[in-house]
Amino acid sequence: VQLQASGGGLVQAGVSLRLSCASSGLSISDYGMAWFRQAPGKEREFVASIARTGAGRVAADSVKGRFTIVKDNSRNTVDLEMNRLNPEDTAVYYCAATPSDWFEVPSQIPGKYDYWGQGTLVTVSS
Repeated sequence: VQLQASGGGLVQAGVSLRLSCASSGLSISDYGMAWFRQAPGKEREFVASIARTGAGRVAADSVKGRFTIVKDNSRNTVDLEMNRLNPEDTAVYYCAATPSDWFEVPSQIPGKYDYWGQGTLVTVSS
């Protein structure tokens, strides 16, 4: 099983960026998916998650209205659309998969996730 995150980079504040997570060996239609992030010196924190159906989703208050998680079961990918980036969004972003019921919005707790990608670094300059 491999979750491959990509799309990170160095950007200026205010711009948009789209991260993508491609899965191999794991069908994301069978899992709830999420994005987490970890800034230097801080604990890993929840960003957004989406149900197996792709219909139910939740985002952290810090990114609500700016970030959107999108799931494409046919392509076996889950993306994170990030708008109006600011320096506080600087972190390594990880995608993760957790077993969940069909309509269940996945947990915000990192320990509930069985599979993790390697992370992609997003750096936002002011």
